[in-house]
Amino acid sequence: MSESRTFVVSTATTKLTLIVDEERRLRLQGFGNIDHSASLPLAYPAAGDGWVFEPAISVIHADGNTSTDLRVIDAKYGEDELTVTLKDEVYDCRVALSIRANAETDIFETSVRIENHEAGEIVVESMASSSFDFGKADWHLTQFRGDWADEANMETERLGAGIKVLDSKLMVRAHQFTSPWFILSNGPLHETEGEVFGGSLAWPSSFQFVFEKMPKGNLVATCGYNPRGSRFHLQPGEALDAPTMIWAWSGEGSGDLSRKLHRYMRERVIRDGDRLRPILLNNWEATYFKFDEAKIESLFAGAKDLGMELFLLDDGWFGSKYPRDGDHQGLGDWMPDPKKLPHGLSRLTDAAKELGLRFGLWFEPEMVNPGSELCERHPDWLIQQPSRAYEPQRNQMILDLANPEVRDFAYNVLHETLLQYPGISFVKWDCNRYVTQPGSPYLPANRQSHLQIEYAKALDHIMDRLKEDHPEVEVMMCSGGGGRVDYRSMRCAHEVWPSDMTDPVRRIFIQWGYSHFFPAMALANHVTRWGERPLKFCFDVAMSGSLGMDVDVAQLSESDRCFAKSAIETYKRIRDVVQFGELHRLESPYDGARCSLLFRLGERAILFVYASTAVAASDLALRGLDEGQSYRVKEINTVGGSGLEATLDFRHILALPEYVELTSSVFEITPI
Repeated sequence: MSESRTFVVSTATTKLTLIVDEERRLRLQGFGNIDHSASLPLAYPAAGDGWVFEPAISVIHADGNTSTDLRVIDAKYGEDELTVTLKDEVYDCRVALSIRANAETDIFETSVRIENHEAGEIVVESMASSSFDFGKADWHLTQFRGDWADEANMETERLGAGIKVLDSKLMVRAHQFTSPWFILSNGPLHETEGEVFGGSLAWPSSFQFVFEKMPKGNLVATCGYNPRGSRFHLQPGEALDAPTMIWAWSGEGSGDLSRKLHRYMRERVIRDGDRLRPILLNNWEATYFKFDEAKIESLFAGAKDLGMELFLLDDGWFGSKYPRDGDHQGLGDWMPDPKKLPHGLSRLTDAAKELGLRFGLWFEPEMVNPGSELCERHPDWLIQQPSRAYEPQRNQMILDLANPEVRDFAYNVLHETLLQYPGISFVKWDCNRYVTQPGSPYLPANRQSHLQIEYAKALDHIMDRLKEDHPEVEVMMCSGGGGRVDYRSMRCAHEVWPSDMTDPVRRIFIQWGYSHFFPAMALANHVTRWGERPLKFCFDVAMSGSLGMDVDVAQLSESDRCFAKSAIETYKRIRDVVQFGELHRLESPYDGARCSLLFRLGERAILFVYASTAVAASDLALRGLDEGQSYRVKEINTVGGSGLEATLDFRHILALPEYVELTSSVFEITPI
């Protein structure tokens, strides 16, 4: 081990400091503004042998001992990275704790690996990705909870005595009810002030965040995959990795925290974070399952006329014996429906190409309907439990990716289709149910608790292969909205479908919640007729992310088509600011009827203002502009005429007019 007893991992404005004490225990000295010099709590506490609180790791050793005593045996520095290896004093069980720093954005990544060097099998009952003591401050927790079509609702509470748990036990589509990210704030959450930590687990499966207020008042956050249903057996020589936990820090509130996370995601996580996202037309809300080749081709001309760049063919294009005419059959049989698409997909991809449109396709590769040829051939490929009747959700079951043969089948669903139809350059990856009967026909009886981890590993394998084998194919993670919103999945994707809720009144809240951890370019926001809101209001809300539409263009009135065409042209002119710019959230929809946000890129800025209900005229203080600089403000994306124009002096106060219900504005801001 290095002679140094103090280890520091630093970013531009903060640091995480670990100390090895005289007994070679690893302790946390400081993180952000937290100073533990007087107490030095354990940095990664193990269950048993004196530790009676929530453990970071719990192991049953080969002889049945349920306690672990970890001491440091090695520490290595790399570039912006520290790896500390700990070993039990008696049992040859080794735990490597790694901490990596992204210096420019105050982001820390933690990961853990356990290796079994004992004479026999050990059982890992739980293994967190991080366990940090945040001291005795007035910690408040902000979570992002919801359900299908109601995602990312923000709730903030003061953490009191005892344990608060945020978790998912769903395994697949694991983020339906609770997002895998949170914010800890010293005091109530504020946009522009206060110390805040953002936590996010890069893991597409069940997770658990435990916030334990200790007897002396300090808060410990233990975060990782959910140990329920995840007891993992390791033979001698085998290892197990915990997923990466991302921690972001700011001393200037949630706005600064989000901007750091956005930059980190664009540069280190999301694919092609320096490339503009295409504007697409999706047929789903225009046709649902009822379409044929002629109908789909008829949508191309409307898409091109409006200025769209990509057409996405959604659910319903596949199945022969069990045609996908509804959600009750066809999943698993990934061949074009000969009745709907007698020429396969080539006719459509060629027709789109002739018009200068890219072509995308919907998949749900992990799923199968009992009504399918695949299920008839391989009922043993389904996640299921012995002696229990199937319990379908949305009339479908989940494929057992723990089985390598099934994993390869799911990959080839995507791979072979993309090879056969090279005109496909975009994939929408859906996943419309979670696990209720966890069981694997492939895994032996004494390894059923491996299913969650093996499924996630197989999913990672499929995503990584798709990224490697088809680097030019863009991917949207969908999962019914809100189901694959973790940073691990996003390493293989270009954007996420935040919610199936596209009514812009509700969507304002959903996008506001997601904006705390996702940059605008990662959020697919589509204009639809859900709620029958004014078209301008729909566009203004959708234009604050990656714009698309789910409509039958032919059903729009002439005036609406003209406005849509103009709005898309406007978006093309400003989307670099929206997708690459820094976000400043100005007015929260939780605080009043008016919501506003500003994006800044270089000298240009775009301001969005939304009023769900009537709002009186009032001033709006803008943030994110240069101090002392005057600006010209011009309203764009207007209907039938010019809009507000104004000059901002150094105070950056914009006088906004009265807004009636369901009205909105988009302003372009340039320096004078």
